[in-house]
Amino acid sequence: MTTGAHPTREPELGPEGEQPLPSLAEQMADQLGGWRGLVESSIPVVVFVIANVVGELRPAVIASVGVAVLIAVLRLAQRRPVRHAVNGLFGIAIGAAIAWRTGDERDFYVPGILYGIGYGLALLLSAAVRQPLVGWIWSVLVAKGRSDWRDNPRLVRTFTQLTVLWGVVWLAKVGVQAALYLNHKDTALGVARLALGYPPYALLLLITVWAVRRVTRETAPQPLPGA
Repeated sequence: MTTGAHPTREPELGPEGEQPLPSLAEQMADQLGGWRGLVESSIPVVVFVIANVVGELRPAVIASVGVAVLIAVLRLAQRRPVRHAVNGLFGIAIGAAIAWRTGDERDFYVPGILYGIGYGLALLLSAAVRQPLVGWIWSVLVAKGRSDWRDNPRLVRTFTQLTVLWGVVWLAKVGVQAALYLNHKDTALGVARLALGYPPYALLLLITVWAVRRVTRETAPQPLPGA
């Protein structure tokens, strides 16, 4: 019997009754922490760069760590996810400790540079041995632990190409920061840290989600005529 009210539309199920993958926008928002996550993760670095330009190293270190701690505490108090805040706090704290100990503001960026080199090399190595790291990360973060892509040659090839792309971009942006570090371009290094942080990451995520979803749609079994 129809009552005139529109029935609630249930989400379409995928193969074997499984929920479909999150939308591209949902996956991007989750990995980047939304606009709030983007802003909050950048604030401590912005504070350090500005405070170091207008003042001394130690006040800049104290200010950046203090802001990072405040952001983490606020997210806890609001019962919001703290993953991005904690990651940011950890990175800021290590860099600040090194810069404080050496007295050189450039050293604030050393952990990020070393991390980027290691991550870029790990990506390229995983692609070389046909165990593309981007594919395994996709399995953990998006596919709920499933690794069905290993049985699909097109997806294996796609994830390998994407892993190479991630590795090359990561090493390129770290190379820029390393060159500025070695040439004592302290302010430019801080600006580069911001400019080469989330923008390339967001673009790589967008390309990855688009490419994987396209191949998944093209290789999905087609329903039989009349089914």
